[in-house]
Amino acid sequence: MKKGLILSASTGAGHNKAAMAIKNALHEKGIQAEIIDSLKFTGSAVDLIISRGYEKTAMYTPKAYGKVYRLYDDCKITNTEKKVSMFFAHMKRRIKKLIATEKPDFIIGTHPFPLMAVSTLKKKGAIDLPLVSILTDYTIHSTWIESHIDKYIVGDEFVKQLLIQEGVHPKKIHPYGIPIEKNFSKCEDCSIKEELGLNDKFTILIMGGSFGVGNVKKALCDLLDSKLDFQVVVVAGKNQALREKLEKISQSHEKSKDIKVLGFTDKVSELMSFCDVLVTKPGGLTTTEALARQIPLIVPYYIPGQEEENLDFLLNNGLCLKTTDKYSLKILIELLIQNPERLERMRENLKLVSKNDSAQQIASMLDEMI
Repeated sequence: MKKGLILSASTGAGHNKAAMAIKNALHEKGIQAEIIDSLKFTGSAVDLIISRGYEKTAMYTPKAYGKVYRLYDDCKITNTEKKVSMFFAHMKRRIKKLIATEKPDFIIGTHPFPLMAVSTLKKKGAIDLPLVSILTDYTIHSTWIESHIDKYIVGDEFVKQLLIQEGVHPKKIHPYGIPIEKNFSKCEDCSIKEELGLNDKFTILIMGGSFGVGNVKKALCDLLDSKLDFQVVVVAGKNQALREKLEKISQSHEKSKDIKVLGFTDKVSELMSFCDVLVTKPGGLTTTEALARQIPLIVPYYIPGQEEENLDFLLNNGLCLKTTDKYSLKILIELLIQNPERLERMRENLKLVSKNDSAQQIASMLDEMI
């Protein structure tokens, strides 16, 4: 049986979700794949510093994260060996041993750090395997660009153009879309709607990512100032403190609006299937899931860096609205409720950009390559 390695990392949930979607699509083709969290695999200290460091920085000092992101991108460090020797020499050694043991037919990376390591091994002749990079945002960063990557899978033709501008050969780039699970392109039975006791009225879904980043509390309070009739579902992710704050708001406000507060849930696809608007930060996977569900977005918060650039992509394609000091979330929601034709226009734009079968296309491509 053909088999491969999918190298991911837990800096947010998106890289692992993309990896799982690809693994499932490969399984349908009869191809075995193992997902490796490259940071945990390298060592607990590396994982703690990078994964947990990303989480805490994104939550408490997002501007600092944005500065580091831009600084490293602006450096345009194209020498792979320098990048790897600075941070990931140990990762390279561990991955080399893993490849020797598992003997995969191909390697996929959904995070740039392990791709740096594997690209170096290819350059030195230590391995000779197809190497596929899965960009999980609607933008590029210098860390993704490596000379020994055979294929780049990107979310849109816009991103393909950015890679070409940085010198990547067009034949290497495939704008299949960011891979997500198949259930986001299926019709759901909406049983969760009944379970939550929601009515058939305008419904707003508020999310802040897997660990509840962004001023979700402010977003909810802003919506509650509106006199219009709608209901709200808020997902706090793994942030228990945020969930408790949201529940207090839900319990204390005047019962003019139905509010349902959830923690971490695997029912996002079902929630998106019946909600009318998604209020969220523009993470790559969340954005792709919204595209598949054709649910218009409003972005009141984002992590500077790749999410800021994802927002540029959304705005350039007419897929979202962005709050400002004057255009508050309350005003934008009221605008969409009172002007449903604008909401429908956004849905049509989402339909044009949506790519729902990326994982299946990746699996077919790999089946032909190996």
